[in-house]
Amino acid sequence: MRLTEISYGTAKAIDGYGPGFFRVGGHVLRGACLITPWDAGLWGGFDDTETPLSLAGRIDVLFVGTGAEIAHPPAGFRTLLEASGIGVEVMNSPAACRTYNVLLSEGRRIAAALLPVLSIKG
Repeated sequence: MRLTEISYGTAKAIDGYGPGFFRVGGHVLRGACLITPWDAGLWGGFDDTETPLSLAGRIDVLFVGTGAEIAHPPAGFRTLLEASGIGVEVMNSPAACRTYNVLLSEGRRIAAALLPVLSIKG
C-alpha cells in the first residue's frame, strides 16, 4: 500500500483537539472556535450567528461540531446560515475536525464551527 502525505498548502488544518481546546496550524485555541482555510479564532457559540454569516459567499459548507456527542443546533442558527447560502452539516466535534481536514485537502470551500470536547474518554 502506498501512503501519500497530505498537503494543505497555506490553509489552516486542524492539528488536534483535547479537553477544552483545538490546535490549528500549531496554535492552541481554548473554547468554541470558528476555523476557515485562511483563519482560526474563537467563536461565541450558537448565539453568535454574525461570525459564521460573515463567511457567506466564501464557503459552501459549515461543519458544526457539537462537542463529544452529536446534538441539534438551534433551528434559527441553521435557518439563518442556509438562507445566506451556507450549507450546515452537524456532527460531533471529532468527526467535524476529521471531515474538515479531508475536504480542506481537496481544496473545498469549507469552514468548521466547533464546540470543545470537555473530556477525553479512554
